[in-house]
Amino acid sequence: MGTMALPPSFKEIKALVFDLMGTCTDWHTSILTAMRRYPQPVPLVDSDLPALAIAWRADFFQAIFSSFDAGEESPDIDVVHAQVLDRILEARGVGKDTWNDAVRADLVQAWHNQRAWPDSVEGLERLKKHLMIVVLANGTTRLQLDIIRSTNLPFHALFSSQMLQATKPSPAIYEKALDLMALHPSQTAMVAAHAYDLRAASKLGMKTIYIQRATEDTGEDMEAVKDDVCLFIDGTIEHGGLLQLASLLDVTTP
Repeated sequence: MGTMALPPSFKEIKALVFDLMGTCTDWHTSILTAMRRYPQPVPLVDSDLPALAIAWRADFFQAIFSSFDAGEESPDIDVVHAQVLDRILEARGVGKDTWNDAVRADLVQAWHNQRAWPDSVEGLERLKKHLMIVVLANGTTRLQLDIIRSTNLPFHALFSSQMLQATKPSPAIYEKALDLMALHPSQTAMVAAHAYDLRAASKLGMKTIYIQRATEDTGEDMEAVKDDVCLFIDGTIEHGGLLQLASLLDVTTP
């Protein structure tokens, strides 16, 4: 489906359900900034840090999916981030003599203090004039509160996997969020920069809006993603992302 095509069924939408990290926030810049507060983790050099951050995020997703596949309860995201960081540093020969436990704990905490993408705050402010806007994301409620406080993202409500006792992409987490909002799936759209999230939401009848971000889904075929979702928006360009979404939905909402 083309980037600018807005299906007529979008007139039914009462709420937008957002993923948070990566979709609304630039976690990569935030984590790099935190890493660069400390001495370079020998044998790595500064130019290795962007890839290290990407690997941390990718391995985090693998850990979450493994937990989900094993049928485990929603894990503590801080614990998972800490475990993954230890693992990827060890694999790269980085010992605790360079980045000790205190440094690593501070880096884990950096996930709580992020910056919004340039289009996020204004885009959400415009969207919330017409629609309910809520977060539905894996993680703890405290993590979400800290991210909202550091980014000033103006959501109406936050639904964490900790709160709902389910983990995306389990159908249960989407169903619980829909129940709390007292809305039918067709009255909502899931907004995310992660194709797996939208595929899961689509199976329940939610509409799907993909926001392409430079840091997310680097292994996905974007042409295939475009075919899978209701709406595909480029979030890597100026005035794209949530600003473009707001402009499109301004036309269809009362």
